[in-house]
Amino acid sequence: MSAFLRFTQFIQKTFALWVVLFAGMALLAPDLFVWLKMYIIWMLGIIMFGMGMTMTVNDFKGVLHSPKAVIIGVVAQFMVMPGLAYLLCHLFQLPSEIAIGVILVGCCPGGTASNVITYMAKGNTALSVACTSVSTLLAPVLTPAIFYLLASQWIEINALSMLGSILQVVLLPIILGLIVRAVWRQKVDGYIQVMPLISVLAIVAIVAAIIAGSKAQILESGLLILGVVALHNGLGYLLGFWVSRLFKLPYADCKAVAVEVGMQNSGLGVALAAVHFAASPVTAVPSAIFSLWHNISGPALATYWASKVDQKKSGKK
Repeated sequence: MSAFLRFTQFIQKTFALWVVLFAGMALLAPDLFVWLKMYIIWMLGIIMFGMGMTMTVNDFKGVLHSPKAVIIGVVAQFMVMPGLAYLLCHLFQLPSEIAIGVILVGCCPGGTASNVITYMAKGNTALSVACTSVSTLLAPVLTPAIFYLLASQWIEINALSMLGSILQVVLLPIILGLIVRAVWRQKVDGYIQVMPLISVLAIVAIVAAIIAGSKAQILESGLLILGVVALHNGLGYLLGFWVSRLFKLPYADCKAVAVEVGMQNSGLGVALAAVHFAASPVTAVPSAIFSLWHNISGPALATYWASKVDQKKSGKK
């Protein structure tokens, strides 16, 4: 294994550490990172392009092999997380700017990090990839529609404009990535190993940019937002798991669905907030903090589940 590949894997494994480190640096020295805000859309586009390059027809065959599990995962994704967000906003009587941000991240599709976490948790990784792919492709329609339904009481929402944004920053880059993979497959295979590193760098930069640009709001409401985000994320894992158990999915599938539901494409939430709610910087903060938090809670949950599998194996021996 090359030194560069080992370095890439190290950065991936310590992803949460880098997010926390640069978030702290952004709070201490916001001027170093605030200029990155103008490149958030481009950075998310690069992440989605990389996702497209790693996707193959086999990823979608998982939908055919286990349609029940994929349908449960995708439906739970777009019902559980938006519903939880709406309930938490009313339960904590959140200010409208923060409530909009919480609901926005709740309406986003599953994040690509969920595939890595599912693998670490020894869940059904193929199911996780299929759920992420399907939910991402449905996001241009479902995310603005559900967001409009739940958040329009707080602010006037242009769902069609949001649809256009998601098409530009999610669907178009993914399609381009798929085309590049299909046309230059042999060359692309050599570059795919670099994409996780690029994605990590881009997500870290996005989180740092939003935190730097919202320092005052975070110092004022950061603990409240962190508490709501932690509850949102944790309840997402819990409900995703028990919905799967209710429908009698195998244990490995339950873990995959739980992680898929609990982990959001928070980078998309940040990008949409930056474009559509630029006048209210705090709206992007729930997505940024969600990105920070789920990259801590996800590996912790994966470690717990993986240790249970190892204990069972050692017990059989």
